[in-house]
Amino acid sequence: MDGRTSTTTFDDAHRADLDWCHDAVQGVSRTFAITIDLLEAPMADAIGVGYLLCRVADTIEDAGHVPPDEQAELLRLYARVLDPDDPTDATDFSTDVEEWIPDDGGDDWDVVANAPRIVATFETRPASVRSAVRPPVRELVGGMATFVDEHSDAGGLRIGTVEELEEYCYYVAGTVGELVTNLVSRDADREQVARMRETAESFALLLQLVNVAKDVHADYHEENNVYLPASWLEAHGVPQDDLCDPEHAEAVAAVVERTAERAESYADDALAYLEAMPETKGNRLVAWVIPFLLAVGTLREVQDRPGDALRREGIKVDREEVHALMVALSDGVEREAIADLRATVAETPFHRA
Repeated sequence: MDGRTSTTTFDDAHRADLDWCHDAVQGVSRTFAITIDLLEAPMADAIGVGYLLCRVADTIEDAGHVPPDEQAELLRLYARVLDPDDPTDATDFSTDVEEWIPDDGGDDWDVVANAPRIVATFETRPASVRSAVRPPVRELVGGMATFVDEHSDAGGLRIGTVEELEEYCYYVAGTVGELVTNLVSRDADREQVARMRETAESFALLLQLVNVAKDVHADYHEENNVYLPASWLEAHGVPQDDLCDPEHAEAVAAVVERTAERAESYADDALAYLEAMPETKGNRLVAWVIPFLLAVGTLREVQDRPGDALRREGIKVDREEVHALMVALSDGVEREAIADLRATVAETPFHRA
């Protein structure tokens, strides 16, 4: 299955830009690349380009080498680029961000450098796609800028409470869930749309809180961000800036486990989100079921070994499990089977089940 195959006619330049966007997704997100590959056109194109618009902002927000005031200004400039009523052009953003792009920035910064190309490709999408994608992306960018501003004194994010953590998760992931929901629900009936809108945020919170739980070491050492709430850490006598100190390992592991439990509390509604999802305009249910099951599998691993979140290698499901899921679900999945698949993966790695 190749999400690039399309019945839509483009001139060669537009086709080349769209192909570049598909390739870029492969470089910056293994999980999202799986989703895009399992979708069909035109949904694969719409989701892929929309995701890259978000990824530009995400890379800037995570950039530990960029001073917070510069991060916020770049994010606000990018937000103006995405405002159809603002004359700011993507090349204006490109000019200002150029000095912050590392020589060895890799795929993530290549996406930032190509922001004008991504924005131009987005503008070639049908009006229904643009209207579905633009508002949540602008909300994501604005929310990130606000968080960077609020935490500028620390030089990185320092989340205070679980409520602040979930607000942050909404801006960086819930908005993406809204984008996806806007796109996939365009031909859904009223009941489906209502159910998806009720549960979309839970789907996003599940995935993002799993990331918070498993990536503590990388978030702190690579991005100078601490997402584990200060209130939870303080209850164990752990200052946020010392969370990777070996003497606090056991206490921090308990907070990691608590974060995983919080993530798991959203799994039922995330399942309901999938069960309500229509398969139209190139959308395929399996494209979203696999990241859901990988999140469930990662929660299993976090709960089994929460202390590994403080190690450089972090916590991941085995490649064999990913491969086994891909093979087993290569022809698609029936929505009635998702609950049983979730139960299986929550209990044991899928390739060993």
